[in-house]
Amino acid sequence: MVAVNYLLFESAVGFALFEVVHQADSVGLQLPEVKEAMTSLDKFGKMVQLRSFNPWTSAAHGLEAINLVSEGIMPDHLKNTLELNLPQTSGKKSKIVLGVVDKRLAGEITSVFTGVQCESAETSEVVAALLRGIRVHAGKLLKGLQEGDINRAQLGLGHAYSRAKVKFSVHKNDNHIIQGIATLDALDKGINQGAMRVREWYGWHFPELIRIVSDNGTYAKMVLAVGNKKTLTDDRLDEIANVLNQDQDKAEAVIQAAKVSMGQDISETDLAMIKDLASNVAEMADYRRILAESLDKKMGDVAPNLQVILGTPVAARLISHAGSLTNLAKYPASTLQILGAEKALFRALKTKGATPKYGLLYQSSFIGKAGPKVKGRISRYLANKCSIASRIDNFSENPTRRFGEVMRDQIEQRLEWYAKGTKPMKNVEAMDKAIKAVMDDDEGGMDIDSEQVDHMAPKEDKKEKKEKKEKKEKKEKKDKKRKSVGAEDVDMVDAAEEPSKKKKKRKSVAVE
Repeated sequence: MVAVNYLLFESAVGFALFEVVHQADSVGLQLPEVKEAMTSLDKFGKMVQLRSFNPWTSAAHGLEAINLVSEGIMPDHLKNTLELNLPQTSGKKSKIVLGVVDKRLAGEITSVFTGVQCESAETSEVVAALLRGIRVHAGKLLKGLQEGDINRAQLGLGHAYSRAKVKFSVHKNDNHIIQGIATLDALDKGINQGAMRVREWYGWHFPELIRIVSDNGTYAKMVLAVGNKKTLTDDRLDEIANVLNQDQDKAEAVIQAAKVSMGQDISETDLAMIKDLASNVAEMADYRRILAESLDKKMGDVAPNLQVILGTPVAARLISHAGSLTNLAKYPASTLQILGAEKALFRALKTKGATPKYGLLYQSSFIGKAGPKVKGRISRYLANKCSIASRIDNFSENPTRRFGEVMRDQIEQRLEWYAKGTKPMKNVEAMDKAIKAVMDDDEGGMDIDSEQVDHMAPKEDKKEKKEKKEKKEKKEKKDKKRKSVGAEDVDMVDAAEEPSKKKKKRKSVAVE
C-alpha cells in the first residue's frame, strides 16, 4: 500500500492542503476503533495537519475554479498553492503521494508536477476515508471560518454552478421545438377527430358542402357562417367569400348547392350544438396555424441547415426523437438514418431478417421522389447530409442556411444522377461554394477563418508539385534501371569476346 503524504481538499470556500501525520492501512480502516477516530475531532485532528488554506477571493472566482476542476483542468490558483507548499522533488528516486477527490484532476496534477504521484478517492480506500473525515470536520479544521460558513458557501456555489450549467440562449433553445412539434401532432389528431364529427353531424343537413370545402378548419368556419342552409341567399355572397379567402367561385357554388340541397331540416338546438363543436375545431385550426408559423421561425434560429434539407416538420421530429439537437449531432449517420424505426430494427435483428432502410426520413420529399430501387441509397445519402447539417447547426454560434442550401442541391443532383446519369457536384466543390456564399453574405453570422480559406488553393498547388515530384522520381528510377540493364549487357558482351581473344592468342603462339 502506498503511503499518502498530503491531501487536497476542494471545498466550497477554497482549496485546502493537509499533511497526513498518521494513517491506517486499508485493512485497519474497517476496525471499529479507526472508524470511531474518523468521527472524533480530537483523534482525527492528530491524523492530519493543515498545511495551507487559500479561500476564494470572490464568488465568481470560486465558480470559475470549480468549473475548471469539473472539466479536469487545474486552475492557476491551485497550481500556485501546490508549488508553494509541496516539497520539491525530481521524482526519480522518490515521489510525494497526494490524495485528491477527482480522478481527472489527479491526472492533470501528475502531468504538471513530475515529482507528485496522485491517488484519487476511487483508487485508494485510505484517501477516500481521510477525505471523508476532513469533510466532516472541515468547519473546525479550516482556520478563519465561522459556524455555518461552509454550508452557506456550498448552497450559494451549488446554485451558481447549476445555473451556469443550465444556462442557454433564448433564441437557440431546442426544448421549445420538442414541445412545439409534440403539441402540433396532438392538435392535428384533435382537429381531425373533431372535424370528422362536424362533417358527419352537419352532413345530414347540408351534405353537398363536403365536396366543395375539403379543408377541416375552413369547413368548420363555413358551418359557423352558413348555419341553417335555408337562410343562405345571394346577398350573403361576400360573407361566404371572406371565409373562403375571397374565392368567389366557391362561394357561388356553396349558395347554389344550398338551394338544391337534399339534406334534411335541422332544429335550432341541434344546430347550436354543431356550432359549438365547429367553433372549437376552428379555434384549434387557427392556433395550429399560429404554432406552425412559430415553429418554422424557431427552427430557422436553432437548426436552419437541417430545416432547409428536410423541412420544418421532419427536422423538428428528428430533434424531438433524439431528445435535443446536441444528441442528434452526436449520432452517426447510420443511426440517424433509422431513427424512428427502432422496433422494426430490433425485430429484424431478432428474426435475422432485412433491417429497415429509413425511419423518420421516409417523410422527406426526397425519399418520395426516388425510385423504388434507389430509395435505400438516397436514404443513406440524405442521412449523411442531415448529420453534417445538424453538427453545423449545433456547434455554430450563429448558424446560416448556406450549407443546407448547398447540401439540398447535392441531394437533388444525386437524384438526377440516379435517374438520368447527370454527374453530381463533388463535396469539396459544394463546401467551397457554401463557404464563399457565407463570406459574401453580409448577414452571415458564422466565424470562418479567412486564412484557412486562402490557404486552400496553395494546398492544391502543393499536391500537384508532389505528384510531379513523384513522377520525376519514378522516371529517374526507370532510367537508372535501363542504364544498369544496358551496362550488364555490355559486360556480358565483353565477357564473351575475351575468351575468343585468348583463343586467337593461343593459335598465334602455336604457329610461331
